[in-house]
Amino acid sequence: MAHSVGLTMKAIVYSETGAPSVLHLVESPVPEPEAGEVRIRVVVSGVNPTDWKSRRGSQPGDSLDFAEVVPNQDGAGVIDAVGAGVHRFAVGDRVWTAIAAFQSAHGGTAQEFTVLPVNRVYPLPQAASFDLGATLGVPAMTAHRALTVAEDGPSRLAPGALSGKTVLVAGGAGAVGHAAIQLARWAGATVITTISSPAKAALAKAAGAHHIVNYRETDAAFEIRRLVPDGVDLIVEVAPDKNVELDGKVIRNRGSIAVYASTGDPLVLDIRVLMTLNVRYQFQLLYTQGQDVRDAAAEDINAAIVDGALAIGDDAGLPLHRYLLAETAQAHAAVEGAVVGKVLIDVGPFGQR
Repeated sequence: MAHSVGLTMKAIVYSETGAPSVLHLVESPVPEPEAGEVRIRVVVSGVNPTDWKSRRGSQPGDSLDFAEVVPNQDGAGVIDAVGAGVHRFAVGDRVWTAIAAFQSAHGGTAQEFTVLPVNRVYPLPQAASFDLGATLGVPAMTAHRALTVAEDGPSRLAPGALSGKTVLVAGGAGAVGHAAIQLARWAGATVITTISSPAKAALAKAAGAHHIVNYRETDAAFEIRRLVPDGVDLIVEVAPDKNVELDGKVIRNRGSIAVYASTGDPLVLDIRVLMTLNVRYQFQLLYTQGQDVRDAAAEDINAAIVDGALAIGDDAGLPLHRYLLAETAQAHAAVEGAVVGKVLIDVGPFGQR
């Protein structure tokens, strides 16, 4: 990767794994795109659990793949330079990113400019703010995959694709849960979500869930079966180890459980129950699920945006928490502390969000 002579930018980097304090603000050369790459002037960077987990490492003292890393997978901004052979984008195009920092030292969005391969960049519809764009990569793509893996369900999402289906979204107040509620509802599903507090119930309702079950105040399995006597078609699961018993009680015969996260405890399955019900468990990780899957998800996500089906902010059930680029360590700490809502970092001029 070449650099613009004499031009510098602000960037956040870390050279060792650990607590948020390993993140530092530095001045770096502005990179130049090579063939098949574009340079993005980042306006907003999004922070996800995957970002702090990568920064912290799986255990103390973990080494990095690179001498220095720029964090954050998600972001939105404007194309300001294109490399040779790039025809999908032009200077001035508004875009959002996916897996920007994956296997890359300096691709992350916690910097004023990032250079990425075109296959990690997608057009941002005019109807979408940069704030929304910075929330799409990890949460919305993960949600899309979870909603399209059922044996007898659709492989793509569009209005009517999930008509007649009932989807249970575990943890509907989280960023992935929020996107799953909105995408499932856009596709025509009846959406049930489980939450742990009245405050989170309000967020799930604002996101569009049809039915909300507080698993700390009621028998969740009984309530869900009361709503759907034959069982739910699909479960979007954030905590498979904690919810394994509940999931077995509410999933229908030949239903699917799409797992995108874990609390870290072992997953112990009751084989007899699941075998009897012909249940499919589908595990997923955004980084390795394939370019074709991510491209399809991006296309459907943009269609949902154009239809007005994806929204963020307090009124839409996903409160925003804002930080400046120099406050990236605080932003990471907030996500690591399980703040409810979406953490965004203002990188570019405030008025451009």
